[in-house]
Amino acid sequence: MSTKEFTYLPEKWDWDSIIEHVIVHYRWIFVMLLLPVSCIYDLWFYTRNKVVFALSSAPSKHREKVAFVQSQVRDYQTKGEGKGMCTARPGWQTISPQNMSYKQRMYPIQVNLVDVLEIDAERKTVRVEPLVSMGQLTHTLDRLGWTIPIVPELDDLTVGGLVMGTGIETSSHKFGLFQHICLSYELVLADGSVVECTAESDPDLFYSVPWSYGTLGFLVSVTIKIIPSKRFVKLQYYPVRSMESMVETFERETEKSDASDFVECLVFSKSNAVVMTGDLVDSCQPGKLNEIGRWFKPWFFKHVESFLETGSAVEYIPLRDYYHRHSRSIFWEIQDIIPFGNNVVFRYMFGWLIPPKVSLLKLTQGKTLKRLYETQHMIQDMLVPIEDLSKSLKMFDDEVAIYPIWLCPFKMEPNPGMLNIKTDKDKM
Repeated sequence: MSTKEFTYLPEKWDWDSIIEHVIVHYRWIFVMLLLPVSCIYDLWFYTRNKVVFALSSAPSKHREKVAFVQSQVRDYQTKGEGKGMCTARPGWQTISPQNMSYKQRMYPIQVNLVDVLEIDAERKTVRVEPLVSMGQLTHTLDRLGWTIPIVPELDDLTVGGLVMGTGIETSSHKFGLFQHICLSYELVLADGSVVECTAESDPDLFYSVPWSYGTLGFLVSVTIKIIPSKRFVKLQYYPVRSMESMVETFERETEKSDASDFVECLVFSKSNAVVMTGDLVDSCQPGKLNEIGRWFKPWFFKHVESFLETGSAVEYIPLRDYYHRHSRSIFWEIQDIIPFGNNVVFRYMFGWLIPPKVSLLKLTQGKTLKRLYETQHMIQDMLVPIEDLSKSLKMFDDEVAIYPIWLCPFKMEPNPGMLNIKTDKDKM
């Protein structure tokens, strides 16, 4: 993942251009108004989910909600007027930077499926509805001693988005992508029927669901593999000073037989990067605990960059803090929105309000910012075979040269699905 900060200067100064200049360069003023709204929404949703889970009402209500989706799909047969179907969820509510304008041309289906349904400790699975977020899921699992085996990253990413869309931000060099820890999918098909598919019961459908963008049916629940959690991630930082050393270190830590539970790398320039390896542990060495998720802590990517000056180090980070380490700074997007947001004074006074909801940022960005993001801002994910990593980084530096870049390896599981890229080392 890589991003680029944009600048904007109007060719001709008039009242409209002055307004645009203020919107672009002083957007933080508007964002400060969104922060308390985002916080209130998170508190409400957190309380609501906790009550629902405590009362165990979600499983009993699930069938009713699925039946409602079915009834809407059947109504479409007579009211659809030849349009396609899609969820009625507004495009601004998604975490994707896309505008989702196609929704305006389609028949909307209300899908209010936002709950964790059940945890099966014997089977080591959790069953969830598609609008369950990664923050919601890890919070529910962590306090019960469970976690998912891949790193879920941003809090607001949803299960349905990661399954149906290109969920490559959640990955593991041991377990693969998000769909590789999914054991079954429950869908409402175009005729209003409900089907649950697994790799054994209906492999054609099961392996076609990931990355299908809802074209095969409405996802209404997913059963996901879980593993016992531990309290901390022992994180080791390895600063490197050349591209050759970075690639060699990254590949070595990814491919060795006793590889750590987590491997990633933040690339800050053509010759400066920090490779990180993390292992799940239950105890912490005194003086080395870093609760990086606390509101007053520096943004994670800035914290990582500091090791280029201080050298190699070891820290212990609470599990959920590590899983969502990029959430507060939205990777590094927030530095373009609130340039002074990592200032220590701002963090202590207002850091507890960070981050603003991505959905609210999209809702309030207006045509000017949309145009500027589309023409001068870059958010791009790329799938690269690991044997081509060095060549790809050199080409990227020659053609684009935008930093930071986030490298996260994942194991390509062989299956008959739609994403089945073969590489020499069978890794990406």
